Parts: sequence; C-alpha cells; structure tokens
Amino acid sequence: MKHLSDIHLLLLLLLHLLGAVTSQVNPDVCRYPMGMSGGQILDEYISASSQWSESTAARYGRLNCEEGDGAWCPEITVEPDNLKEFLQIDLRSLYFITLVGTQGRHAGGIGNEFAQMYKIKYSRDGSRWISWRNRQGMQVIEGNRNAYDIVLKDLDPPIIARFVRFMPVTDHSMNVCMRVELYGCEWLDGLVSYNAPAGEQMNLPVYPVYLNDSVYDGAVIHSMTEGLGQLTDGQCGLDDFTLSHIYNVWPGYDYVGWNNESFPSGFVEIMFEFDRVRNFTTMKVHCNNMFSRHVKTFRQVVCYFRSDSDWEATPVSFSPVVDEKNPSARLVTVYLANHMASAIKCQFYFADAWMMFSEITFQSDTDMYNTTVAPPLTRLPPNLQPEDDPTHKVDDSNTRILIGCLVAIIFILVAIIVIILWRQVWQKMLEKASRRMLDDELTASLSIQSETFGYNHNQLSTMSEQESNSTYERIFPLGPDYQEPSSLICKLPEFAQSSEEPASTSTATSKSNTTTVGQDGVPHYAEADIVNLQGVTGSNTYAIPALTMDLLSGKDVAVEEFPRKLLTFKEKLGEGQFGEVHLCEAEGMQEFMNEEYLFDIPEDQAVLVAVKMLRSDANKNARNDFLKEIKIMSRLKDPNIIRLLAVCIYSDPLCMITEYMENGDLNQFLSRHEPEGQLALLSNAPTVSFNNLCYMATQIASGMKYLSSLNFVHRDLATRNCLVGKNYTIKIADFGMSRNLYSGDYYRIQGRAVLPIRWMSWESILLGKFTTASDVWAFGVTLWEILNFCKEQPYSQLTDEQVIENTGEFFRDQKRQIYLPQPVLCPDSLYKIMLSCWKRNTKERPSFQEIHKALLDLQP
Repeated sequence: MKHLSDIHLLLLLLLHLLGAVTSQVNPDVCRYPMGMSGGQILDEYISASSQWSESTAARYGRLNCEEGDGAWCPEITVEPDNLKEFLQIDLRSLYFITLVGTQGRHAGGIGNEFAQMYKIKYSRDGSRWISWRNRQGMQVIEGNRNAYDIVLKDLDPPIIARFVRFMPVTDHSMNVCMRVELYGCEWLDGLVSYNAPAGEQMNLPVYPVYLNDSVYDGAVIHSMTEGLGQLTDGQCGLDDFTLSHIYNVWPGYDYVGWNNESFPSGFVEIMFEFDRVRNFTTMKVHCNNMFSRHVKTFRQVVCYFRSDSDWEATPVSFSPVVDEKNPSARLVTVYLANHMASAIKCQFYFADAWMMFSEITFQSDTDMYNTTVAPPLTRLPPNLQPEDDPTHKVDDSNTRILIGCLVAIIFILVAIIVIILWRQVWQKMLEKASRRMLDDELTASLSIQSETFGYNHNQLSTMSEQESNSTYERIFPLGPDYQEPSSLICKLPEFAQSSEEPASTSTATSKSNTTTVGQDGVPHYAEADIVNLQGVTGSNTYAIPALTMDLLSGKDVAVEEFPRKLLTFKEKLGEGQFGEVHLCEAEGMQEFMNEEYLFDIPEDQAVLVAVKMLRSDANKNARNDFLKEIKIMSRLKDPNIIRLLAVCIYSDPLCMITEYMENGDLNQFLSRHEPEGQLALLSNAPTVSFNNLCYMATQIASGMKYLSSLNFVHRDLATRNCLVGKNYTIKIADFGMSRNLYSGDYYRIQGRAVLPIRWMSWESILLGKFTTASDVWAFGVTLWEILNFCKEQPYSQLTDEQVIENTGEFFRDQKRQIYLPQPVLCPDSLYKIMLSCWKRNTKERPSFQEIHKALLDLQP
C-alpha cells in the first residue's frame, strides 16, 4: 500500500508539473546550467557562422567537454574589426539567463586557442537580435586567459531569450576557439515584451533622480516598445530610491517612474505581450511608496485582455489599500481571475504626484494545447526541424508529440516504480547497518559531512533520494565576480593519518545508546542519530539527538490553526530547497494566543510575523519533516528563542507562523548604527551604547543556554540569525542561510552544499563534529561581530581557502593559528571570553551557562 501511495503522490506531482505554474524569478537563485555541458541541449540546436573543420564544429563547443578536436573554432582568424563569427545556441523556449561560462580549446594539452574577450547577442524570436550591455553600457565581456580554466561571468542585467550568440572579440589578429555554457532557468512568465511610456526625471533640490528604464532592450523614443528591461530583471528597488548611489548607480536607478502632470488621463498604460495564450491568475507589481517624496503605489489598476485580435470588453479592476504610514516599497498582488489571453493592457492610476515600479511579474497556467512552441531542450520529430513552419503541420506534429509524451510518461512511471522499490530495499539495508554502528566515523572529507548543511537530510537513508532529485546543480554567487570553489580535497598531508587516531583510540562508546564521548569529554552524535529540523527553508538550525526529539515530539501540538485570509504578505525573507520564508502581517493574532504570549500591540493592529511555507511540490519526506518541525518548535519556550505562534496545516501550502522582530536581524540593525562618541555626533548617525551591546550578547548566551540544556545544536549561530525587537530585545532564529543577502557568508563545498566556515570551529570543518562546544565557538565569533557593529565579515582579510587552511593550524596546534583581532570597543575582559570560546580543545571551552554568568557579571 505504501508503494501505491507514493506512486499516487508522484502521479499528482507529474500532473501538476504539466500545468507549469509560473513564479517570480530570483537572479541569485536562478543559476542552473542549461545543458551544453550536460548534453540536454542537442547537437542540432547548436550552430555557428563557420567552422575550421568537421572536428571543430559548433556541436563541440560544450563547456568542459573534450569531444572532437576539443572546441568550436571558426574557419578564419578573428580580426579586431570582424564580428561576423559566432557560436549560436537555440534553447527551444524562453529562458532567464543570469550567468555564462567560457573555456578555450585544451584538447589534452595539444590546443591553446581561446577567446580573450567576447560579446553576446540574443533574440527571443530568431529575427530581431539584441546586443547585450551591462548596466554601465559596456558590451565586451572579459574571457579566458588560458585554454583550460572555466571563466564564469554574471550577466547584469540578465537576459530573457531563446537564441544566444557568443561572438569572439580580439584586439589583434588571432585564432580563437570556444566552449560555452549558459546558466539560468526557464522564463515561465512567458512575457516577450512590454510597451510603456518612457520613464521621467524627478528634480530634487540636491540632485536629479533618473527614472528611465536604462536596460530596456527595445526601441525607446517617446515610449518603450517591443522590449524587456528593468521591470523584468528580477531586481526589486530600495525603499528609499534616492539611495541607489550607494551601489555606484544614480538615484532612482532600479525604478521606472512617471509624473501625473504628464498624463492628463490620470493613468499610465502598459501593454504586455506573451509567447502564447495563457490562463492568468495574478500579476505582482513592486511599487515604491515613499510618500514623503510624493510617491505612492497606484490607486487603481484596470486590465484588459486579448486572446486573438480583439480586446475583451470586460476588464478586471483592482484597488489596493493606499498606505500613508509605512514608506516601504512593496509587492502589490493583482488577481486576474483566470482570464485567457496572449496580451494584457493595464492602466495604472496615480495616487500621488509620482508612481514608480521596479518589477512586474505574472503568474499563469500555460495553454497545454498550444503547439506552436516546442518543449524546451527536447528532440522534435524528424519532419519538424527548427526552421520549419509548424503552422503547416499542426495535426501531424500534434499526433507525434502526443504519442511521444505518452511513451515518455510510461517510461517515467516504470522508472519511478523501480526507484520506489529500490529505495525500500535500500532503506532496510541502511537501517540494519545503522544498528551496527558503535562509533561515528571521523573523516577528513569535507564533502561528506557538509551534506548536513544547506539542504538538510533528516535521516541518512534519504540522502540518495535528495541527490537524485536534483537534475542540475545550482551555481550561487560568491562575490561580485563569480569564482567557483576548487574541490576541497584535504589540504593537510599529515591530517589524513592523524585524524584516524581519535576515531579508533580516543572515543568511548556506550552500548546503551549511540552517543559517543570523545577525549574532550563532549558528547557528539553519529549523523544517523541526529534529527535536523529547519531544513524546509534551506537553513540548518537545530540538530537534535533522536532521543530528545522523541521525548519532545511525542506530545500533542498545542498550536492553533490560523486563518490564511488574515495574513498579508509584505516581502520574501528567503527560500530554500523545499520552502520559503515570508514577512507578513497577521490581523487578529492576539485572539489566537495563549496568555503566555505578551503583545504590546493593540488588538486592532496587525502583528509582524514570519511565515515559513512549504512549497506545494515538496516531496513526502519534506512534508513529514515540516510537520515534525512544527511539533518540536511548539515545545521551544524561552524568551530569547523565536516562538511558534500558529500554523496553517488544514490545506496547502503548509505554513508555520513564528515571531518576527520589528527591527529585523541583528547584522543589519548594527550595521546601520554607530558606537556612541564624537564621530557619531558629527555624522548624526543612530548609536548603540556599549552597555546595550553587552545586553544583547547576554540575551544570545541565555537563549543558547536554553538550547544546550536540551542538547540542541544550532550549527549556524551568527548575528544574521538573531532578531532585534524593542528595547534591544534579542531572539535567536534561523533565517540567515535562506536569505540571498547573506549568500556570501556561506562557502560552497564541491558543488554540493554550503557552510558558514567563518563561524565554524575547526573540528566542525575538518571532522564534521557538531556539538554544543562548536556552538560556543560560533558564539565567540558572533560576539566579535557585535563589538565590530557588523561592519566587516569575520576574517575579512583571508580568502575562504585561507580560512580553511587556518583551521588546519588549529588542528596542528603549533601556535601559528590566526585569531580574530580584538575589536576597538572591546575591553580585555570581553576579548578573554572570545578567546576562551576558540580554545583548540573543546573541553576547555566554557559552557553557555558559564558564558551567560560571565556576561551578567560585566553588566553595570
């Protein structure tokens, strides 16, 4: 019966995927390889202007492949003034492309040709070609310096295209060869162009604010026609649009804006053209609402729909609530009532002098019966090649495509059944093997232990399933220019031998349970005996011994169901593999709370909450983990730990509603403040006193003391995971890893997972051991962040590789390890606490109870 249930769920998932429900694109997450290196892009969809020989044809221009003579090479030498040579890729449908990779011809050391520079042209229809330019207007992209290294470059702005051309550029006559890859994700919005009035200029007393669409790729005269630009680049504007200069762009850069004096009719009309007829559910518009500058969200929007040649007579009208209290920019959701259309014309009415948008996205179900566009990256029937006109062969192609889809579905179902049966057998084998595990295996391989970060696996037996479900590995940005981490083989030659000794001689194993005690006297747990909770949103907050979890989760959950209609979404805080975290306002939350919850907010006022939402396509294991997480979170009761307030589990998507603090996370809070002193007075900046810094640190220690009393291991303690309320109150949370804002704080290991290495103890990085003592180490780094006002990253003078090498110095313990320096504001007594947290031997580190007492003693 379990097999049939799994198959039924997978069938439902398959039918859901056929609906192709769209979602907003995030450039920091949308970074999957398109299939040049993996072979998903077929040879017939790769072409070139010319080729030097058959063995250097376009099909050999695949990144990291050595077939043929090792790359695509044009027929003639490339000259400085010759831009006729190109390598072209047909993606078969529209894609949102955020990153490109290039490589030269190495051919096992025989070749040495590469492109030092190149340009990119792209097209959405195959006829109109657009030259890509960065946000500074530059077309030329820096390429390779040798024939073997892969160079990855972010496309900023991203491009939306079906066809892409790589065009080598040289400053002197030379032979070039290229291997390439594109990274991004499918453009499910289906938007191919928007037409709108050109953005205008706002004249402020100090400087002008330019609200034009600076990356629009269509024609711009008095209006913008047949193009896409900033409204679809995935970048939402700042709350204060005048601060754009901090990113080295002019004020107002992220917005397109208009003044009501230029529109006697009182509205701005924008027309959106799509790739096919679609069933539209919602439109989301990111608007500025800085009413102090006479900017507000639109007062009303009226949308008309066109599915053939005529516009429908009955429009959809929507009027958002005009907000004159909160100046924050926000996403306004417009419900489009499932209208079928290939074009939408919306009239946005002014609520004040100015109206400014930074993003407009559409959510829709595609028309499954439209056959004019082939499925992406799939092989077409032999009689229907890319250059053919599909409109002359609709009936014939429909039959072939339908038969092909049915055959493919049958093969998929057979494969799914085999996988399910194999999993059942494999799980039983692992369960038997885990019972024989008397000690947790120490290893010097970072890649194995790092699986517990980023994408959590609640049992060892689910690891293979999670890996197999990921068709592509995602590439995350790790800096201004993406640089792929090298494979982290152990860099310490003596470590591979010496690390075996603790595993075999220094641990005492109790037969009554699987907890092992090392020579340091600190208990740690085999990975199979750990239950990782916060995996739904991509972070890894609590690693709980199975025994503790059983004791907590055995009770009934005392959390009430909250009506979804009372939640108002404000912004997305982050996302992970199976879910998202949203900042919301909850109306009437006070009525659902027990007496133990104290809100200093009037009953008629909305409460700020964080909503962790499970994605509808999450698998059964993730769903069970989510419900298990609710059980555990409902039992965590401490004034310095984020509390679970309510749930929405009677219908999908499953949600848990937790506290959120009005001042956001501690990292952002402190970075906006300055220490008290003459400098702060001169700059008129908000300040935080030294006593308040100590008060916040003491609260973090108190919360961690509570978690450690339950044998909970946080694994990701940092200022980004602490929230700030009124009067400097602190609550420990877990949203940091899921937020794109902090992607630079996590280091990617062998293309699999990410680790906060700058906060991790040496034994966590090298041995994969996570204990309360490793949380103590992270607390020392967090305390260092606080006393530096979060103005710099820990070990900012070291690269990620050097940070890892420094952990080796801690292991060798030859007095060559580098410690974080004493902050300027930090007295010796506090720095002494930090240094004690970073002791090489875990048994010499203080407990959180001792840390908490020491910090209390320092309070005035």
